[in-house]
Amino acid sequence: MNTQADRIRIDVQTRYLAEQSDQLHHAFSYHITISNLGDRPVQLLDRHWIITDGNGTIQEVRGPGVVGEQPMIAPGASHSYSSGCQLETPVGSMRGSYGMRCDSGELFRVEIPLFRLSKPNALN
Repeated sequence: MNTQADRIRIDVQTRYLAEQSDQLHHAFSYHITISNLGDRPVQLLDRHWIITDGNGTIQEVRGPGVVGEQPMIAPGASHSYSSGCQLETPVGSMRGSYGMRCDSGELFRVEIPLFRLSKPNALN
């Protein structure tokens, strides 16, 4: 059975920010594109991130929208944004979900698959 969540695609690109990092703090940026492959408009309402560093320390982040916006995404359209995080280790991962609402009022969550954060050459 296809659900509204199945019609949303999440693409992620990450980058290590060497100029903002040091031995104790490793900065990463991520660029996310949310594509609406369905036939109804959707609105992104909130986000939930689970950020894990190389030591297994977990941070959870919840909040409304993304970078101060709760964008409407029309059928066939996409919304992109960039943000970042800091870890105490040169490697880690992020995963999470977006809370969304269809134009019919239906609320649903879209899973954000796990993606890696890694300083270049930190992993062999």
